[in-house]
Amino acid sequence: MRVSLATHGGLAAASNLRRPPEVLDTDTLPEDDAAELARLVAAAVATPEVERSGRARDAMSYTITVEDGGRTTVLRQSDAAMTPAFAALLTRLREHFEQQ
Repeated sequence: MRVSLATHGGLAAASNLRRPPEVLDTDTLPEDDAAELARLVAAAVATPEVERSGRARDAMSYTITVEDGGRTTVLRQSDAAMTPAFAALLTRLREHFEQQ
């Protein structure tokens, strides 16, 4: 499974325009970490998006793309409206990318 994270908006929106998405291939992870990521992805996919109450000034938005077995799933949420499952997946991805 390949999971990519793209961020958009916020105070540094102009500097993020040219930044490519960060990509994580679960084949490079220890088995336990890959299983945890698969669980977080499944939870985020299964949880309906939160209704957005409008735009928040300088809010970040996130696109998480999951490629698994020839199937692609795209999840999009923002700081203004984010499910707990999406937030947990986003946090884990950020932790991984910070360690690299």
